[in-house]
Amino acid sequence: MLKNIKGKLGFGCMRLPMNGKEVNKEEFNRMIDMYMEAGFNYFDTAHGYLDGLSEKAVRDCVAARYKREDFILANKLSCWYFEKEEDVLPLFESQLELCGVEYFDFYLFHSLNREGYEKHKRCNTFEIVKKLKEQGKIKHIAMSFHDTADILDMILNEQPYIEAVQLQINYLDYDDPTVQSKACYDVAVKYGKKIIVMEPVKGGTLADLPGEAAQELKKLGDGSQASFALRYAASFPEVFMVLSGMGSTEMIYDNINTFKGFKPVNEEEFKAFDTVREIIRKVNQIPCTKCNYCSEVCPAGIPISCVFAVHNKLVSAKISRGEAKEEFSQYREKLSECIKCKVCESTCPQSIKISEELERVDKVIGR
Repeated sequence: MLKNIKGKLGFGCMRLPMNGKEVNKEEFNRMIDMYMEAGFNYFDTAHGYLDGLSEKAVRDCVAARYKREDFILANKLSCWYFEKEEDVLPLFESQLELCGVEYFDFYLFHSLNREGYEKHKRCNTFEIVKKLKEQGKIKHIAMSFHDTADILDMILNEQPYIEAVQLQINYLDYDDPTVQSKACYDVAVKYGKKIIVMEPVKGGTLADLPGEAAQELKKLGDGSQASFALRYAASFPEVFMVLSGMGSTEMIYDNINTFKGFKPVNEEEFKAFDTVREIIRKVNQIPCTKCNYCSEVCPAGIPISCVFAVHNKLVSAKISRGEAKEEFSQYREKLSECIKCKVCESTCPQSIKISEELERVDKVIGR
């Protein structure tokens, strides 16, 4: 499975450089070339990333510029893009076309949880995907997962042909009772599955730490905050790929440096992460990773992750209360359109009680 993959650094295509509402393809091309020339080749996308622009950008900037055998491409089957079995094959074929390829190296059942798993079973997607692999349109079947370890155990027991599991692993979520990073990792290892890591920097949270937490990492010596988080995720033995949502050449450069001379996390660093974790939890940030799955399904189109970002900057002392109030003002009118339907909460990988948190942020900042 791993013979054609170069290095542990994966290029996540959820947070690409943008010019307004369009992908900055000139910048993206530069980033891809830096990444490939450094000896890495794994790209990860999904149908809904960047409102559908991610797959097209992969087509124009990766598939159109590099030989197919020179890059690894992962895509995903998201349950919010199909309602019945007949929808699945047309969706898959459209993904191949949008990405400009004839096959996917990895195809993942996307963001599986208990509810999503039942929908996949109802729509027979597991059998459909197995047939697509038999036809050579998929090389490896995998899954990304957001639920408790017992649900992961059930899925891997019932679907033993799944070859790899994509998990949210970072030092903040390692022992989190909702995310259950360690417990899920242990289940995947029990079934002999290799691990792909998503959100190693938790949507940028661990690259922009509260001041006290940042000082703890500075004591360890050189290295960006992001590099420490990436090294943490890559230090687990069964992890073969760590995805980083890279949005600039600066991020590419930093991440390449982290992985080209990779050093596993040592005992002193592990202890420092324990301290940093406790500092972050004390400031009570909302655990949003800016995936924007919530906004995609919100009937009012509320920019939920933007609202949460203002709150998190305030509580971690990145901005003053006055600055937070000014920044929040641009979202407040839209926020008033929330009808508390909670559709957003069904798609949130972090299990955030979004409607409650939006109301709380409005009370803390807006009023």
